[in-house]
Amino acid sequence: MSRAALVSLALGALIMGACTTAPPPEESPGPSGELLAAIKARGQLICGVNGGLPGFSFLQEGTGAWSGFDVDYCKAVAAALFGDANAVDYRQVGTDDRGPALQTREVDVLIRNTTWTLTRDAQWGLFAPTTYYDGQGIMVRAEVGADSIEDLGGATICVQSGTTTELNLADAMAAAGHEGNYTTSVFPEVDPTYDTYESGACDVVTSDRSQLVSRRTAMADPSAHVLLEDVLSKEPLGPVVPFGDEQWFNVVKWTVFATIEAEELGITQANVAEMQNSDNVLVQRLLGTDPDELQGTRLGLDNDWVVDVITAVGNYGEIFERNVGPNTPLGLDRGLNNLWTEGGLIYAPPYR
Repeated sequence: MSRAALVSLALGALIMGACTTAPPPEESPGPSGELLAAIKARGQLICGVNGGLPGFSFLQEGTGAWSGFDVDYCKAVAAALFGDANAVDYRQVGTDDRGPALQTREVDVLIRNTTWTLTRDAQWGLFAPTTYYDGQGIMVRAEVGADSIEDLGGATICVQSGTTTELNLADAMAAAGHEGNYTTSVFPEVDPTYDTYESGACDVVTSDRSQLVSRRTAMADPSAHVLLEDVLSKEPLGPVVPFGDEQWFNVVKWTVFATIEAEELGITQANVAEMQNSDNVLVQRLLGTDPDELQGTRLGLDNDWVVDVITAVGNYGEIFERNVGPNTPLGLDRGLNNLWTEGGLIYAPPYR
């Protein structure tokens, strides 16, 4: 056999070997829509909430009605899906149960003062945009006489288990020179944490600053408890959905963004019907009145779904002011939770 023939055979063998041993390329999976389809078929959203935080998620005594900042976002998602903000089954989820509730799909979405972290993002589910930028704070009984964390050596501190709070506390106390010189009382649920603190068994309680302010409003004498200026951490709070359905994630994500975009465009609960007649192309696109921009259908929703959301709960600013703002018992300022145009961190990508 000639040398040329041998080379030809060798090349052929290499090519055949490459063809038979190389694995076929895998196609990138697209959004399944499985969970979204199941929720639509059920006709009701299952929304995991805290249930014990006035201003954020709270079951009102007497009326049995749910209210709060987080509750309004449950309603917003239900309005986006069904045009009905009341199509929600609220499930109270404890701190230790949040991950399992998502992993087993016990809830469709968790909207429960949950901090976005790398570990949770990798193990629990997908975090939608931050709805409330918070930080860990410290509340002490006024009789303790503490002005900062430096004054808390030897203190007994109430804290919830299964939270970022425990680790942040250890880091902050060590940095303040108190490593090994304090005691923690750890509780799995929110109510025992604050009941124990208010009873005097703890000198201090630590959690997200918004939670501390919320729970202080329900205490017998709110003025007897002081929120220190110390901020121990970054706590971006927002909705989380289970893994496995990108289309469902997009619905929750863009429901949050729609409330932010509506505030930026001046669309409110009171004027949303009138704004459907606007000549502003950005407003037309958001409210689904531009026939060339059928954005809602890309999410598997009606094209005017944002109208239903804003009609039900208003824009981001209205949700904030109604539940936790300066004219509520919590009296919180917007701060970092202002629009980016007002010096805050609240920002929505282009709706187009």
